Amino acid sequence: MNGRLVPESEAVVPFLTAGLHYGMGVFEGIRCYDTADGPAVFRLRDHVLRLVASAKTLGFRELPYDEATLSAAIHETISANALRACYIRPVIFLAEGGMNLNIDTGRPHVGIAVWPWKEFHGEGSLDAGIRVNVSSYTRHHPNIMMTRAKISGNYVNSFLAKTESVRLGFDDAVLLDPDGYVAECTGENLFVVTRGRIITPPVAGILEGITRDTVITLARDAGLTVVEERIVRDRLYDADEVFLSGTAAEVIGVREVDFRTIGSGSIGPITRTVQQAFRQTVRGEHHRSPEWLEPVLPLDDEAEAKILRA
Repeated sequence: MNGRLVPESEAVVPFLTAGLHYGMGVFEGIRCYDTADGPAVFRLRDHVLRLVASAKTLGFRELPYDEATLSAAIHETISANALRACYIRPVIFLAEGGMNLNIDTGRPHVGIAVWPWKEFHGEGSLDAGIRVNVSSYTRHHPNIMMTRAKISGNYVNSFLAKTESVRLGFDDAVLLDPDGYVAECTGENLFVVTRGRIITPPVAGILEGITRDTVITLARDAGLTVVEERIVRDRLYDADEVFLSGTAAEVIGVREVDFRTIGSGSIGPITRTVQQAFRQTVRGEHHRSPEWLEPVLPLDDEAEAKILRA
């Protein structure tokens, strides 16, 4: 928290914090994976660059830490918790002012947490696939919210959509854009497979996921065709395969949309190919692994001494 390692019980913010009251903050979801060579963070530089870019998009003029310092703090937090695999959540939020709805009257604070992670949609979902429905909620219009940035307040939209879907018996929701075209899910990008081609919505109306970019690269490496096209809702129903990607969800197949079975009702062959390539990559077993996996650095003597004293 703000440059200091603290126990979870001390990682608190005052009640009068604009980041809490108004969603004025930005965040990242990052994964550390257990590889044969030790724990390694997946695409750390890309995530940190997007975190800083999101902060600038939100309106922060100056940040207390640069990219290198944020990356080092992420390494330190993982090492301090002695985790070989974990989820990483850095947040930059408005504090010390800003209750008058003016970002310039507050100051950015930074927190980084890590914790062990399990399958996002429940045990066994990566192999079995999930059920989704098209939400009654529309994804934000890009002139209403800054939709390319991972702004905390944007995710109220996702909460509303996913809560509705889960209460209806589904695992996740598909959000349409303001024009009625398929955008993404509540925390994942979406891909449709039709006649051997992988189709995904263009970046103008979605969050440009880092896992999405990974999937596109891996699919093309495998000789698959990937195109960006606007997708009408109907194409979900008659697709050969549908799958999602995201840091938390990784690569997961969809077996049903709006009570319509997709393909054979199980994970399709192209989804399997991409899913397996992704798993190999994050485990350090793919030729792309060296460029995307950053080994976690051990604590220096001073940081380790602080933890022991605490």
